[in-house]
Amino acid sequence: MSKLCHFPGEPELNVKIGSKVPDFTAEGTQGSISLSALEGTKVIIYFYPKDNTPGCTSEAGDFRDLHGDFVKAGATIFGVSRDSLRSHEGFRAKLGLPFDLLSDPDEALCELFGVMKMKNMYGKQVRGIERSTFLIDASGHLVREWRGVKVAQHATEVLEAARSI
Repeated sequence: MSKLCHFPGEPELNVKIGSKVPDFTAEGTQGSISLSALEGTKVIIYFYPKDNTPGCTSEAGDFRDLHGDFVKAGATIFGVSRDSLRSHEGFRAKLGLPFDLLSDPDEALCELFGVMKMKNMYGKQVRGIERSTFLIDASGHLVREWRGVKVAQHATEVLEAARSI
């Protein structure tokens, strides 16, 4: 299987607030994207556990409903999970998402942003994505992060942060 996400050079794992996010290229529902091609634009990357689950559907819907406001704030949104592009395409179509979903089956982006965690699911420890969001400024620096996100009002909080930079 080919990698859907790659870095030109070795990335510094777990980007930190104030640091430049290493360039990456990832495959998404609207084709291949690279962070360097988005220079001059604020970028919001939100990580979620799985397509078509209640919390992830609600979160995607909230970002969808505020999409026009994010565009006015000069921000581009990407949702990321380990789901396949095929799964993402169905999820995106079902919800009418106007933004791209990136597939990260090899967990390259998940590792870069440090979102893989051990979680309890039905009484068992499983390794999965901790719902997290990252705001990158127009020069490519990480300016804000939200970890262990609760979905309610989260997209609104991210929008306000995007407007403030």
